[in-house]
Amino acid sequence: MDIFEKKNLKLGGIFAAGVLFGTAGIKILASKDAKKVYTNCTAAALRAKDCVMKTATAVQENAEDIYAEAQQINEKRAEDTVYEEEASENVFEEEGTAQ
Repeated sequence: MDIFEKKNLKLGGIFAAGVLFGTAGIKILASKDAKKVYTNCTAAALRAKDCVMKTATAVQENAEDIYAEAQQINEKRAEDTVYEEEASENVFEEEGTAQ
């Protein structure tokens, strides 16, 4: 036998094996058991999505609460600063009139 004939036989065998495994693979992938696995995997993915969405919502709500509290702190601080500035101006005015 020629080297090319041996190589062609080997390639033909590999091709035939590929077709056989491909056909068997399609039948396995289309079987009821495989569909059951796909269904369970999809259900698990949906549960994971719901869990992630609940967590994201909780984080977003907490972030909104933190933001609102931070705004309140800054508003109170601004009010206190204005009050302190007014108080210090009154002290200077009183000192100026006392002299």
